[in-house]
Amino acid sequence: MDYIELSINFEPRDPWADIAIALLSELPFESFIETETGILAYIPALSFDKEEVQKVLSENFPKDEVHFSIKDRFIEQENWNAKWESDFEPVHVGEELSILAPFHDKTLAKKRIIEIMPKMSFGTGHHQTTRLMCSFLLEEDVNSKKVLDMGTGTGILAILSEQLGATSILAVDIEDWSVENTLENAERNACSKIEGRCGDIDSIGEKDYDIILANINRNILLRHLPSYSEKLTKNGILFLSGFFNSDSEDLKQAAAKEGLSFVDQKSEENWCALKFEKSN
Repeated sequence: MDYIELSINFEPRDPWADIAIALLSELPFESFIETETGILAYIPALSFDKEEVQKVLSENFPKDEVHFSIKDRFIEQENWNAKWESDFEPVHVGEELSILAPFHDKTLAKKRIIEIMPKMSFGTGHHQTTRLMCSFLLEEDVNSKKVLDMGTGTGILAILSEQLGATSILAVDIEDWSVENTLENAERNACSKIEGRCGDIDSIGEKDYDIILANINRNILLRHLPSYSEKLTKNGILFLSGFFNSDSEDLKQAAAKEGLSFVDQKSEENWCALKFEKSN
């Protein structure tokens, strides 16, 4: 598959680069890389509509507060992995976890390593929300737990769950290439407890999950909350991310209506992650 690399620069950069990622995530963009001046966004060439991108940004970005410019570049399929190799830097979550690609120097690693080849999937660990979710997981007792990872992307959270002792992990994504990438990365990390599934929340008939991880976006999370609550065991834990700090109160209120009690909150820059416990 051929891709378009969209380079978007902002003046000033913050917080508009993060807002752009959230907005473009609603379009068929599949991956994002943050740069010093903005973002690089990747979309299948056949799905690219530059006028639509321009419209989305223009409608949401006040002209008196931010200026942006857009350039696009065609990337042939065989050049995709080379592009990732040139841009993918090691990611460290505190002193506990390093997310590396196969071509990285392993001496750079912290206590725990997850090795991934991201290909086209979102979730290299570079985004704040992935790091926030990893940070929450590293603090949680995952041993012998049954875990559901919604919007698995590259499978980082599923892999970390198994490394921390989970005995059953279902990794779900609406994109078949993400599920394929997750299973490849699971094998790369010697994981044997991860099942991949292509689909949305309605593809999951199983219940009694001890932990649900959902790093998606605000609107989908709000729609999924009743199902998450239904699928959690009593006292089960739900971790949510993929949204801004300003969205956290809406999610807390919606979660409370589903019997999910707010426990904790983490933030990095403008991004947020929330922890809930099922109270009944």
